[in-house]
Amino acid sequence: MNRKWMVWMVAPVLLTLLVGCPKKKPATPAQDLDVDTTTVTPPPPTQEVAPTPTPPPPQDPVEVDPLASSDLQVVNQELQRRGFSPDVYFNYDEAGLSDDARGKLARNADLLKATQLLVTIEGHADERGTNEYNLALGDRRANAVREYLTSLGVDGGRLRTLSYGEERPVCTEVDESCWSQNRRGHMVITGRANAG
Repeated sequence: MNRKWMVWMVAPVLLTLLVGCPKKKPATPAQDLDVDTTTVTPPPPTQEVAPTPTPPPPQDPVEVDPLASSDLQVVNQELQRRGFSPDVYFNYDEAGLSDDARGKLARNADLLKATQLLVTIEGHADERGTNEYNLALGDRRANAVREYLTSLGVDGGRLRTLSYGEERPVCTEVDESCWSQNRRGHMVITGRANAG
């Protein structure tokens, strides 16, 4: 009997080992469960990023006319580069214009008529003579330059005269070559005329 008992005990264990555990059944599909399901909407497609517009190719820089500068020193230098003569010279004790001075002033007039620049005309004299006499001589010289420029078509309202007499020499030696440099009408750009 012991043997029977043992067979009955060992047989189920052997069967379990040989056959193994029962496998899980596959899950029942959702439509068979009678359950509401929600459909998840997929995310919207990513929008294409517009390409960054490329800037237009650089153009040649616009050349700015130096005469349009607000720096009057630049304007004076540019006018001289274009042929403007800042100085015309006079003979001793005279305010009359020489042929050389008239030629320079004609070129200056052409340049000034093409602009709206204001000009100060300074009259200068050498050191010989009294201060009062030299101031009056400088005034006559500045006015001679002004009158000639206006006769050539430069607007007289843009021309201002000023006499320094002997007070602002460019040369201080005591000889004729130096004195001749001081007897002059000196023109300098001092501003712009109001347009309008």
